[in-house]
Amino acid sequence: MSAPEVERQLKVIFSHPRGETMEDIIAAGGYMTPELLILSYENGIFPWPHEGYPLLWFAPEERGVIDFDELHLPKSFQKWLRKHRQEFTVTMNKNFTQVVKLCRAAIRKGQAGSWINDEIEKNYSLLHQAGHAYSLEVWRQDVLVGGIYGVQSKKYFSCESMFHLESNASKLALYELINFIKSSGKTWLDIQMVTDVSGSFGGKYITKDQFLKRIGL
Repeated sequence: MSAPEVERQLKVIFSHPRGETMEDIIAAGGYMTPELLILSYENGIFPWPHEGYPLLWFAPEERGVIDFDELHLPKSFQKWLRKHRQEFTVTMNKNFTQVVKLCRAAIRKGQAGSWINDEIEKNYSLLHQAGHAYSLEVWRQDVLVGGIYGVQSKKYFSCESMFHLESNASKLALYELINFIKSSGKTWLDIQMVTDVSGSFGGKYITKDQFLKRIGL
């Protein structure tokens, strides 16, 4: 099957996000492009590369979100904020490329390597250049010590990954990202999957149907 035909089929699949999945995978194959990424996120679908497999596209039956009216900051983080917040500077989109690279390099418990590969770095950087992906950076003076990045689609912001080189720097990045999104009138954040950090902030799972209704599908 030719590459254009594969892309055409993916576009058809992406337009039906309630379609049947296998272990949350709604499609496999194709080549990542900014156009396909925009379409996939608009329909609640995201890529998650797995080494040794074709490119996998996910439409999870359970989706992680943070509802801002249920936001919970751990007491230890609140104490840290009061004591140390003034030591850091937070910026938006100052160094998207480096944030992605440091997310890729982050060592995560129970994971060997990273799902962030060259294809992710290239295409999400193109998304950023086109205004569809943002980063938030945490600096101690001129050293980048934490950050988060994600995709802005028509109805929602989807977090992709974050990193820290100092304790609590990734929590600070998530906290400030939530403040930024709230300031634009949004009431929730897509986190795809609930991790220890996002769970401690009130992250929870909702059904795919609930998620798709949130984004107008």
